[in-house]
Amino acid sequence: MPSTVAPLSRDPRVLFGRRVATLRKARGLSQEQLALESGLARSYLGGVERGQRNIALLNIVRLAEALECPPSELLKFSTERG
Repeated sequence: MPSTVAPLSRDPRVLFGRRVATLRKARGLSQEQLALESGLARSYLGGVERGQRNIALLNIVRLAEALECPPSELLKFSTERG
């Protein structure tokens, strides 16, 4: 039976987490600072950035507001190979 989990490099949870971390670092924020600004738990945010959490839409909006960007900016990643 084939696996239903995408390889890590193409897993949308991992790609989303990397995007959040990139935008967070570009704003000069620590995970703790972003967690405080977004109202999310730091441990939850860490799980999101590591691709271990399947984040809900409302939490995507909260992160976008804290990062001062549209939610669509968090979804600008590619699942294409290469």
